[in-house]
Amino acid sequence: MRVDTVPLPLRPLLAVYGYGLAGVFALYYLAQRPTIRVVVSGAPRLESRNYIFCLWHEAISLLFQSSVPRFPRPLRAAPQAWMQHPLWYMKPIHAFIRGIGVRKIVLGSTGHGGRPAADALVVLLRAGYSTVVLPDGPAGPARELKKGVLHLAAQSGVPIVPLRLFASRSYRARTWDRKIQALPFATLRIAIGEPLSVADDTLAPAARTLTAALG
Repeated sequence: MRVDTVPLPLRPLLAVYGYGLAGVFALYYLAQRPTIRVVVSGAPRLESRNYIFCLWHEAISLLFQSSVPRFPRPLRAAPQAWMQHPLWYMKPIHAFIRGIGVRKIVLGSTGHGGRPAADALVVLLRAGYSTVVLPDGPAGPARELKKGVLHLAAQSGVPIVPLRLFASRSYRARTWDRKIQALPFATLRIAIGEPLSVADDTLAPAARTLTAALG
């Protein structure tokens, strides 16, 4: 069941579940944030415009840890619109990313209305929004690039910016993506790569370039 098709009588329960758990996430990251030093490199190469920021699924928790209470400066140059898995259990993530500054959420993913959602996101990108894409999500295989991000870039004309995130002290979850979480008193580094423009006739070389840039 999608979050936008939950029956009306169940929506109050979904709201309690979604916003309650999102609040727990926010408090957890806020408690950690003063102990984590965030260092961003590569940002001077970016113009003040919108981009498709791209990182492997394993690093999304690091991005969240660096984004509470708000996104690092390079990601704040344009409003954010993110495409999100639409099933009901994702409501806490939807609420959480709204809290850190994502202006619009487009519901859809592979096998769950992904094509119309991608088309809607292209419209927002053309209108000046940025987005964050995890090209090996939502279920892997880990670090295997799916070409949806390349099509978004080609159709919208918005460049892709690869992000590599590292933590000096961290642990990995026992999930398919081996998700990385920075530990207290870690230095969290965000390395911003060179913007990559994509056209319909450059998809194959762009895929190789992007995969190498993501590491």
